[in-house]
Amino acid sequence: AVKYSGYLEQCDEPFCTNCYSKFPGLMKLGKDITLGGLEIGLLTMKKGEVARFVFTPYYAYGRQGCPPLIPPNATVMFEVEVLDFLDSEECDTFFELTAEQQDTFPLQKVLKVADTEREFGNYLYRKRHFEGAKDRYKRAFSILGRSPSSEAEQRQINASKLLVLLNLSLTYLQLERPAQALAYGRKALEIDQRNAKALFRCGQACLCMAEYEKARDFLVGAQHVQPFNHDINNELKKLAR
Repeated sequence: AVKYSGYLEQCDEPFCTNCYSKFPGLMKLGKDITLGGLEIGLLTMKKGEVARFVFTPYYAYGRQGCPPLIPPNATVMFEVEVLDFLDSEECDTFFELTAEQQDTFPLQKVLKVADTEREFGNYLYRKRHFEGAKDRYKRAFSILGRSPSSEAEQRQINASKLLVLLNLSLTYLQLERPAQALAYGRKALEIDQRNAKALFRCGQACLCMAEYEKARDFLVGAQHVQPFNHDINNELKKLAR
């Protein structure tokens, strides 16, 4: 996610910019960002960094330019701010494989792919793009469906699944679809029956559906695990009202 503005020499107004958008969308290097110099420059930057690059024609629009905005052999300047980034190379490699090849992918790499997909979902959730976040979480969950070869592998897979299921339950609450939120909360409880977040999400979902006794059971269970959690206690007060 970057903010950028491109300028021609001796011009104060940018010929291209996305700085008018409060939350620029994610752009992929080599696909959405194809200017050679900009690709190279961005790979040198850290999150939160602001930089100014001057690109000769070879690293910009070449001999022909890009009429009518960019004249031939133009040197251009770009101001860039890196808001956030995710390394999706491992994910891209994984999803290009066949289903049979995915099954033989090393577990640690599978877990990394699932974690990256979850991070994509988290980014979209923070931007309140809940449908997109939900799709990323579901994609992450689908990756984790492989059969483990040992109890240690099962524990690793379950730990990753639990995080994704909790995210899905929360996202469905934001989408005002409490039945799905409850379903994913219950799946999380199948992995960890004393998980306070899962109990809390299930309680919230039941409260939304006016299933008050079920909501009380889940919320009291969450309170037993985390008695001083303000969110849980506030939800119980809401239930009492």
